[in-house]
Amino acid sequence: MKDIQPIIPISTEIKPIIPFIKSNRINTVQTTFLNKFKSHSPNRINRNRLIVLITALGVVGTINCESINAAPSIYPTGTTRYDPNKAFNSYVLFTSGDNIAHLIDMNGNSVHEWKDAASHSTLIDPSVNGGKLGHVFVTLDTVEGKGTGLIPGQVNRKVAKTVAELDWDGKVVWSFGEKAPGGVAQQHHDWARLPNGNTVILANLVHPVKGFKQPKVLDDVVYEVNPVGEVVWKWIASEHLNEFGFTPNELKLVRNADIADYLHVNNLKVVGANHWFASGDKRFNPDNLLFDARNANFIAIIDKKTGKIAWRLGPHYSDVSEEQQYSRKVPRPVDQISAQHDAHIIPEGLPGAGNLLVFDNQGVAGYPPASVPRTGGSRVLEIDPVKKEIVWQYTGEDSGGPTWSFRSTHISAARRLPNGNTFVDEGQSGRLFQVTREGEIVWEYVNPYLRKGKDPFTGRATANNQLYRGQPVPYGWVPTGTPHTEKAVIPPELSRFQLPPAP
Repeated sequence: MKDIQPIIPISTEIKPIIPFIKSNRINTVQTTFLNKFKSHSPNRINRNRLIVLITALGVVGTINCESINAAPSIYPTGTTRYDPNKAFNSYVLFTSGDNIAHLIDMNGNSVHEWKDAASHSTLIDPSVNGGKLGHVFVTLDTVEGKGTGLIPGQVNRKVAKTVAELDWDGKVVWSFGEKAPGGVAQQHHDWARLPNGNTVILANLVHPVKGFKQPKVLDDVVYEVNPVGEVVWKWIASEHLNEFGFTPNELKLVRNADIADYLHVNNLKVVGANHWFASGDKRFNPDNLLFDARNANFIAIIDKKTGKIAWRLGPHYSDVSEEQQYSRKVPRPVDQISAQHDAHIIPEGLPGAGNLLVFDNQGVAGYPPASVPRTGGSRVLEIDPVKKEIVWQYTGEDSGGPTWSFRSTHISAARRLPNGNTFVDEGQSGRLFQVTREGEIVWEYVNPYLRKGKDPFTGRATANNQLYRGQPVPYGWVPTGTPHTEKAVIPPELSRFQLPPAP
């Protein structure tokens, strides 16, 4: 499967690496680690995992060697586990390194493809799109970025020039880019169609901001665009710095950051209908927009009418021990979230509706950098957004492994399913799976499609199967007659899962 990541292997998630390496904050341990990293074969170490950890170090300045995960050079791909009776059966959409948006069934069979997806894709809900089935948002084409994200020996990072809506047959039925500021959309990570027919787009804005060390920052901006491509509403993150919960000292760190991408907003969602608003809590107005800032460790809701922050979680959390952080005891106050992705309010009609679901990467991020367990893993958290309590969580331990058996320090996603399962995208290892509320993995898929390129340090060829954001797709989303299979896949015992020697 293809990786629908918006990171474009060495671009968005990696751009802070050079300011960090140049920074005088790098210490002897880090230098030694980087030198050792350079000498490793690409088949021995997952370089992307390292690079993204270093990414955050533009804001951080320390690195835990234990955080780097080794990866086997040979591993099974496709559907590796599947119980049709326990899984929620659906299609899955994702984009991978071959710039193709793939739609697969539960057995990993290719059902449909959109071949013009330059980076990532997102399904469009027919209920806000005139009932049209099988339409997707894609990045149609890219151009070279300017002034940010530079890596020695590399051209400038790519940015989205045009974003588009494609129908089932791949025809462009709507696009945005030509009428964007500067004629380039600069869209990244996310977008959503609104009930009024407009589209909200998360984009970058490269511009000077008073008080910042960087002559120009890579700001985050939200555009609302009408059907003819005109911007009818705009929100710029830097205009709301004092609403993000930073202390005066933390604001100094933000403004003096060695990276231009000071927030790295990686997610934008419409809040949607919810019982909080129905009960009178105006912070959760369905028209409001929810986003999360990876580099700053907070999640927030934008009041669509005023542009002000109506609700926020982070950047400060309950101070607990590592043991407490991975405790199964719930409910409990939300503890340290770090480098998170895909935060959203669980839609009405699904188990946990109204709660916040987020993939907590536990990567290195924050102003100053958050303290994260050196040998810990990632988490999926379900949070009561009013009490700000964790009401359910998933870690590697819930499936019988150590905490680090489930780990993705960057990208990734999680979605609640109608039967109560949770769909998880462990992005950096290209692994998609469904887990029950009790922690049983009832479906698993490993991306077989590789993104190929050159290592930014050595220039040698390298490849990865990362998946930015896989998405479960209901059977009713596709045109009638689209095939699918639901055949059980029983994995072998690991002790017997071996390759025979050559004859």
